[in-house]
Amino acid sequence: MSDDDTSPARGTGGADSEEDRARTGGDEERSRSEGRRAVPDGGVALDPWGSATVADYRELFEEFGIEEFEAIIDEVPEPHYLMRRGVIFGHRDYGAVARALANDEPAAALSGFMPTGDPHIGHKLVFDELIYHQGQGADTYGLIADLEAHSARGLTWEEIDEHARDYLLSLLALGFDPEDGELYRQSTNRRLQDLAFELGSNARFAEFESIYGFGGETSVSHMQSVVTQMADILYPQLDEPKPTVIPVGPDQDPHVRFARDIARKTRYFKVTEAFASPEFDAPERVLVRRIYDEREAWADDPETPRCEDAADYLREAEVDAEFETARTGAVEKLENAGMEPLRPRTRFLDRNADEDAFEALIEAVPGEKRAFDAHIDSFELDREEAEELAREVEVDNGGFGFYTPSSIYHRFMTGLTGGKMSSSIEASHISLLDDPEEGYDKVKSATTGGRETAEKQRELGGKADECPVYELYAYLLAGDDDDFAEEVYEECVGGERLCGGCKEQAATLMKEFLAEHQEKREEAEELLAELDIDLDVDGSRRGIPGDEE
Repeated sequence: MSDDDTSPARGTGGADSEEDRARTGGDEERSRSEGRRAVPDGGVALDPWGSATVADYRELFEEFGIEEFEAIIDEVPEPHYLMRRGVIFGHRDYGAVARALANDEPAAALSGFMPTGDPHIGHKLVFDELIYHQGQGADTYGLIADLEAHSARGLTWEEIDEHARDYLLSLLALGFDPEDGELYRQSTNRRLQDLAFELGSNARFAEFESIYGFGGETSVSHMQSVVTQMADILYPQLDEPKPTVIPVGPDQDPHVRFARDIARKTRYFKVTEAFASPEFDAPERVLVRRIYDEREAWADDPETPRCEDAADYLREAEVDAEFETARTGAVEKLENAGMEPLRPRTRFLDRNADEDAFEALIEAVPGEKRAFDAHIDSFELDREEAEELAREVEVDNGGFGFYTPSSIYHRFMTGLTGGKMSSSIEASHISLLDDPEEGYDKVKSATTGGRETAEKQRELGGKADECPVYELYAYLLAGDDDDFAEEVYEECVGGERLCGGCKEQAATLMKEFLAEHQEKREEAEELLAELDIDLDVDGSRRGIPGDEE
């Protein structure tokens, strides 16, 4: 876990374009590559239990396939200020969730918290993201990752109980509605544990090794807690498959990738585009789609183009260097198909379906179709219609029908002393439990992005982009007031705002926020007591010795 202590089990959809999938390996090939624990030269390692520092977020786009959030923000209904200000910087397939929310269709959001210390202002980012999605109509889940805290961090159950209470009180105080959402602990949720057991059959030790670097010294309980997190991520879809977002920091992306892979593995059917009897992989499909669209240039009869003619055309066509291998494979498959017509269709591939489910799908596919031993070709359904039909048949026949989970990623807050914000460095963070006067003092003592002297500040302007105090405004203190956040920024970089006055204003606002938050925490005590969540779980209730020592 990172020092932010947020986890995906703790924070499809919209498919990538065919060409995008092809360039990253395509479909399941991409899913396997996403699981690699790659550490490029000069790059970043995403470790859920290690450092929460990412030097250059742009590297995540290239190295791990995280997409820029800015590119889809126009699809998001009433985007949260963390989205508008670029604090939420990346996503995986969030478009499906955004479209569902915009159209009042089912959607869900889940994130959770490993209770290793007091909740602090870094955790507030995830609290806010959950509450935003709840306000937009998503089914929203907040969980305490106590099994992970016990197995990965060695906390006693008494310590976990104490911290769990604090996290939940702050979440409720900030506006989470437990009547319209669900709060739970991993250790006391039997449905979750049963789901984890089922999903574990799709996980292999080699994946734990490549994704997390687990080895012979890793405890079985630690590995089990990871499978439990996979179940957390998919838990919102148990009663009804729906697009689901997991708001997290980027260090938790390995969990998201693993869950996406497991979700795919559970599905009964895989839906792809096809053009003839051969099964083309994603890069090959890009090329075959292209030459089909260009059939007027090479087919004797463009209404019935033939595979062997397409092979001749593709063999001589200009393609990007990265598609050369795909060209070779596509040409060979087209040649083997001979005079078979090249005709687009949507293909259902049998992954895990039993005979009854496969026969039910054959029956359900409308219009012109061809059924084979391991796949069904539809000539009338588009890809989206086919995906929904496959999911419906799967659920009707006892399957999960999971949507591949989506995710959004927020930037880490800089510590007040510079460097990363860490729960273990008292002066670097502000706890949501800090006395308001203490919060005031911490802000007053914070490092800034100011110049050496007031004169230089007025002349050159401050470095707001490197300033922990400005982050406080952008991430928290300006609230939903974009004009105020922009005013602070412009005055800083323009040299009008000096650090002393800026810190005084921020410290006062922080003091007011903490006082108000803690008052609301007290009001939430009664609400928490009424919830069906056990906050005093000793070891004996689990059938194991307690932590009396």
